[in-house]
Amino acid sequence: MSSSRRRVLDLYKRLQYLGREYPGGADKFRQKCYNAFKRQSTETNPEKIEKAIGLGEYVIKEIEALYSLRKYRAMKKRYYDR
Repeated sequence: MSSSRRRVLDLYKRLQYLGREYPGGADKFRQKCYNAFKRQSTETNPEKIEKAIGLGEYVIKEIEALYSLRKYRAMKKRYYDR
């Protein structure tokens, strides 16, 4: 298996894992993720594949930041005046 294919599969699995707690709903996130990967499935240009992988990794960082912010807000709500 080529390294880019392995990276794409790993990216897809990480996105599916992170999407379990997505605020809009896990099923909606899973379907959007599937459609995005399906659209790019016929791409053969290595530069475009690397660019798409980079975009996917950026999305992962944004989702992690969203979850951290949500946890921080929940903690702040519990301990400080409302």
